[in-house]
Amino acid sequence: MLSTYLPIVVLFALAFGFAVFSVIIATITGPKRYNKAKMDFYECGIEPAPMSSGPNRFPVKYFLTAMLFIVFDIEIIFLYPYAVESENLRLFGLAEIFLFIGTVFIAYAYVWRRGGLDWD
Repeated sequence: MLSTYLPIVVLFALAFGFAVFSVIIATITGPKRYNKAKMDFYECGIEPAPMSSGPNRFPVKYFLTAMLFIVFDIEIIFLYPYAVESENLRLFGLAEIFLFIGTVFIAYAYVWRRGGLDWD
C-alpha cells in the first residue's frame, strides 16, 4: 500500500533537494556587492521616508483592495472544478454553487455597504 506513494515522496525529496541546492550554490557563487540602494527599503516604487520620521501608513483601502482581490481569486479557484464537473454533479452541484456564490455575494455586499468600493 505504501509503495504506491513512493514516487510522490521521491518527487518531493528531489524538489526539496533542488531548492536547497539552488540556494546554497547561489550564496556561494553569487556576487557580493552591497551598496546603499540594495540595502534600502522598497515599497511599490514609493520613495521611502527617512528612518527618523516614523513608519509610513498606508490607507485602509489599499489593504481592502488586496483582500478583495484574494477573495475573488479564491472564488475563481473554487468555481473552476465545478465548471469542469458540472455534468456529473447535477442538481446537488448547482445548489452548492448557488450557496457558495450567495456567501461571496453577501461578503461583497457588506464591503459595498461599508464603503469599501467607493474611490475618493
